[in-house]
Amino acid sequence: MPGMAAFKVNLKIDQGASFSKEVVWKKGATTATATPVNLTGCTARMQARAKIESPTAYLTLTTENGGIVLGGVLGTIKFCILSDTATAALTWKSAVYDLEIVFPDSSVVRKVAGSISVSPEITRVP
Repeated sequence: MPGMAAFKVNLKIDQGASFSKEVVWKKGATTATATPVNLTGCTARMQARAKIESPTAYLTLTTENGGIVLGGVLGTIKFCILSDTATAALTWKSAVYDLEIVFPDSSVVRKVAGSISVSPEITRVP
């Protein structure tokens, strides 16, 4: 899998609403012949920061903390899994992120990257 560029996915999170994004990682010469990449045994990690060089992560999600779920032989990557309570607590408006897949042999592929914008919540429950 090395040498593949990260797939660009820009995210818009509605503050105060549940949020997640799912993509399917396929490989093949054409869309018609592409097959899902087997993610069995893999882990994943994602961080969002104000800018690439920012020392502090706004958000850190992993397969271990439930922020990312990998779909094994189906090749699905469900990421940025946030509850309505978690998005309500977001205090930042925009960020950049990337998501890395770690294979059982310890090789790492940066699969998804992009920007995140947070649309502020107007309705608030007392």
